[in-house]
Amino acid sequence: MKKMNYQITIDAPVDQVFKTMLGKDTYKQWTTAFNPTSDFEGSWDKGAKIYFTGINQNGEKEGMVAEIAENIPNKYISIRHYGILDKGKEVTEGPAVEAWAGSFENYTFEDLGSKTLVKVDVDTNEEYLEYFDEAWPKALQILKEISEK
Repeated sequence: MKKMNYQITIDAPVDQVFKTMLGKDTYKQWTTAFNPTSDFEGSWDKGAKIYFTGINQNGEKEGMVAEIAENIPNKYISIRHYGILDKGKEVTEGPAVEAWAGSFENYTFEDLGSKTLVKVDVDTNEEYLEYFDEAWPKALQILKEISEK
């Protein structure tokens, strides 16, 4: 696994950016950079299970199974990935999962007064490095735009 880092400064207060990033409707907007059907099911509460989902070209639900390892409102979110959704079914062991199991996706929110610095640290494997380097900046730019409205 390689740790990738991305960040953006958003011209909006930290509580607004935090709510925009995690809100059901706004989450779907900024994560279109990864998948146009991107969504989540579950809770952002610490210890909760959460599914990050999308619909594949065959119309089947797929995605990641994760746990919210930490949630400090307006400061930090840590997501621990431990499985995948395959055709809507949870898979937590086997070759398809081994590549991701135990990877983290962490968000840090720094209050800069009327602005917010969002830092993203994400674990990934070699095959997704180029994809993440393209998708994450786009996603953060969308987050910036919808947070600043």
